[in-house]
Amino acid sequence: MVSSVTKAQICFIFSLGIVFAALSLERIRWCTVSEQEFAKCNDMSKAFGRAGILPPLECTEGASAANCTQMIKDNLADAVTLDGHSIYQAGKEHGLKPVVGEVYDQEIGTSYYAVAVVRKSSNITINSLKGVSSCHTGINRTAGWDVPVGYLIDSGRLAAMGCDLPKAVSDYFNASCVPGANGANYPKSLCHLCKGDSAGQNKCKRSSQERYYDYSGAFRCLAEGAGEVAFVKHSTVPENTDGKSSSSWAQRLRSRDFQLLCRNGNTADVTEWRTCHLARVPARAVVARPDTDGTVVFQLLNQGQQRFNGVGTKFQMFDSAAYGAQNLLFRDSTTELVAITAQNYQAWLGDEYLHAMQALSCNPNTLPESLNWCVISTEEIWKCGEMAVAFKKKNLKPAIQCTSAKTKEQCMELIQKKESDAVVLGGADIYTAGKTYGLVPAAGESYSADDNSSAYYAVALVKRSPSNAFTISDLKGKKSCHTGLGRTAGWNIPIGVLIKRGIIKARDCNIPQAVSEFFSASCVPAAKQDNYPSKLCQLCIGDDHGNNKCSASSQERYYSYSGAFRCLAQDSGDVAFVKHSTVFENTDGKNTDSWAQNLKSSDFQLLCPNGARAEVTQFAECHLAQVPAQAIMVHPDTSVFALYGLLDKAQDYFGNSSNGNGFKMFDSSTFQGKNLIFKDSAVEIVPVEERRTYAEWLGSEYIESLEGLQTPQCSGAGNKIRQYLLMTTVVPLLILCQIQGLD
Repeated sequence: MVSSVTKAQICFIFSLGIVFAALSLERIRWCTVSEQEFAKCNDMSKAFGRAGILPPLECTEGASAANCTQMIKDNLADAVTLDGHSIYQAGKEHGLKPVVGEVYDQEIGTSYYAVAVVRKSSNITINSLKGVSSCHTGINRTAGWDVPVGYLIDSGRLAAMGCDLPKAVSDYFNASCVPGANGANYPKSLCHLCKGDSAGQNKCKRSSQERYYDYSGAFRCLAEGAGEVAFVKHSTVPENTDGKSSSSWAQRLRSRDFQLLCRNGNTADVTEWRTCHLARVPARAVVARPDTDGTVVFQLLNQGQQRFNGVGTKFQMFDSAAYGAQNLLFRDSTTELVAITAQNYQAWLGDEYLHAMQALSCNPNTLPESLNWCVISTEEIWKCGEMAVAFKKKNLKPAIQCTSAKTKEQCMELIQKKESDAVVLGGADIYTAGKTYGLVPAAGESYSADDNSSAYYAVALVKRSPSNAFTISDLKGKKSCHTGLGRTAGWNIPIGVLIKRGIIKARDCNIPQAVSEFFSASCVPAAKQDNYPSKLCQLCIGDDHGNNKCSASSQERYYSYSGAFRCLAQDSGDVAFVKHSTVFENTDGKNTDSWAQNLKSSDFQLLCPNGARAEVTQFAECHLAQVPAQAIMVHPDTSVFALYGLLDKAQDYFGNSSNGNGFKMFDSSTFQGKNLIFKDSAVEIVPVEERRTYAEWLGSEYIESLEGLQTPQCSGAGNKIRQYLLMTTVVPLLILCQIQGLD
């Protein structure tokens, strides 16, 4: 008679069989990457079979992780265990998903942390690593190479021209020990600090024959003063200090003498690796095709680990000693396997590690020979051609080729179709390129050597008035001064923000009419047109003879930044919409014109969007929007790191106006134009850092102002506003004027 326990087992196995049949997983084919792993897999298959664990497990030979992922994609295998780097490639290239993860200990679970360690007595931070000497666990090792190099490239601290990462690292650090970087293709400095064995042999070998190899070796390199920073994992310092290590070199080391470098520029105690690290490194995981039910794979392995992970069984899932190797199928340090709930590779890897891997995927072998740069005028084609020749003379890679288009939008379209690669755009165009064409920023301009914000602030400026301290909510009926129609700080942003917030209501989407009804009078240079309300020019005064009133030129004394400020200073208007630096450029003796010479900056204040007033020095906290710098926009498949690597190296030769190399990146005078390709006011090309999308580059305030103009809160907005924005008879209009470089 069959016992009740056995009946239950039979029922369970039968029901699982039905589930597997329904999911068309009659067997799971496990892909192995070595002969020893294949042998262990076959033993696991037999052990599972004897225990009645279903579905049946079959073993296939794949020879490498890359082969296995291809076989799984091609339905020649079903599962393989991969490390983080391979999970990234399998997910990105083949759409494979992680379904089961390894756990190593209860404290940190399915991960460890890659950290940068320095002596506490040093004053090194993550921002001052350039030029120091470095210790690495080994070439292409996760904590010692992949994460730190990927992080430094991703954060823009390290630029790699032509995606030559070893050369970039060699140029960045003064000298290094990177065991394994001893081939003919590697720069000599990567092995300079290595010591070899006790006899001085095997220097820079990727094995224990090199004293500075692996985690403890890289830490020893730091401890013995060869290097100033060591890239290791979070447990390395505790394992080799305070008497924990029996090695003679580590006997006297104390953990308190070392500290970690944090991503935010701070340092922290070596125990604080959870909050101070370069990246959390994900555990290895089993991956499968997207159409595979991950729970089936987990059920199989979960039954296995309950039977074959402990004393008393011949086969051990998490032990590879019997096969003369380590970490076969699973890491030997695995304590258990867990089901992964969010089955996508990005979630498993985490942002820190994912971004490091994306930066590392900058590969010289997959780099295009040339980048097609899109330009839109004869003068720009001329300058682009000269740029291509200049870059080629300095052997900068990839090479530049020039593509011409009639409009910026046509450039966006060409890049979307991958018929061109890059174009430099300003604010409103960046918005269109990102939102409509899916392009992303690869690098940006900076206009001040001591300021990496790459932007200025649009502000609402008023006179200080204890008796009449009106706020942004009280602007209705006031008199307004603007830099000009369609100008960014003087029109697009303030009017866009006021519409978006419902303070100005545009009936029938007639924005000029709405503005004229909101303010009692204004000076908006360039608004003197047949179909525009006359009140928009009422405050303008023209030149000394009263001519050229409301013209968009210096003949109108209230034109541009200083003019709009003069309109306020002379009490013609109650509020001036300008940029944050305008008040400082025209007060406290900086402007010697008679109207400005006695003005004090302290007599003015800013109106904040939250209803407060603030001092003019508080523009970073009190402004309508931060105006973004121009950005180089590319297709999301283009390597932003390759493009930034090219431009960063190029500006070493051609970025300075007195560079002596002939071509000047930030000067258009030779080509009879202004702001050709790059703005003439740019001082350098900067990395995008955390601003990886058009929305992150532009900022929410700036986008709010754009959307205020493009889709005001009024009936029938769709078509009427498009007609308004695209009118060709009215010049200049709204955000389209910005395209002409008015700011």
